[in-house]
Amino acid sequence: MPEALIQLRDIRRTFHVGELDVPVLKGVSLDIARGDLVALTGASGSGKTTLMNILGCLDRPTSGEYLLDGQEVSRLSSDQRALIRNKKIGFVFQSFNLLSRTTALDQVIMPLAYTASGLSDRDAKARAKEMLTRVGLGERLDHTPAQLSGGQQQRIAIARALINRPPVLFADEPTGNLDSTTTMEILQMFQELNVSDGITIVIVTHDPNVAAHCRRNIRMRDGVLESDTTSQPRSVIPASADHAHASGAQR
Repeated sequence: MPEALIQLRDIRRTFHVGELDVPVLKGVSLDIARGDLVALTGASGSGKTTLMNILGCLDRPTSGEYLLDGQEVSRLSSDQRALIRNKKIGFVFQSFNLLSRTTALDQVIMPLAYTASGLSDRDAKARAKEMLTRVGLGERLDHTPAQLSGGQQQRIAIARALINRPPVLFADEPTGNLDSTTTMEILQMFQELNVSDGITIVIVTHDPNVAAHCRRNIRMRDGVLESDTTSQPRSVIPASADHAHASGAQR
């Protein structure tokens, strides 16, 4: 049994709206194993975004325990949580969150400035080039977002999320702004990163097709876990895939 990278014990989150207490998470307990590929699904208002914010150390639970990579993080200060995010967590969002006038290379280098990585400028640039090549954009280092397709912009965002070599990647509706062909390419990339690099990936999605490409599907409803199933994921990795190269990179 693989060791648990994420352990949640009776996580509750209540928001205070005026004089009202609004419980959003109502006692969530789960383990996510190192190297797992997980879809987090549920209707709008089910609590999945609130849970993702807690998992990503963007928010703290009202009560309960959260161990990330063996460290209790639920009671940390905002500054301490920021350090955890920079070192152990990568984020990919639906809207890419790229700077419009910044090259692909500089977008990817940027997170290294916040982690005291100790890398020289030369080594930081080399690592960023390596990551962009890894996601199929080795020939697009000097391009800005306006010069790239939506799929290519999301590839930059993935490279940026992985530049600090975090053990876990959280993706919030990562294919929401992409067409069906590009969605398949991004899902292929996630599967390759999961298989070849052992990165734990948690994808928040409302799309059953995206969820079907994950090994585990955790479904939420009304602030609790409705179901937690494991199945053989629908694979988009070609049988002879070269994991060092993402196909369709020039799309």
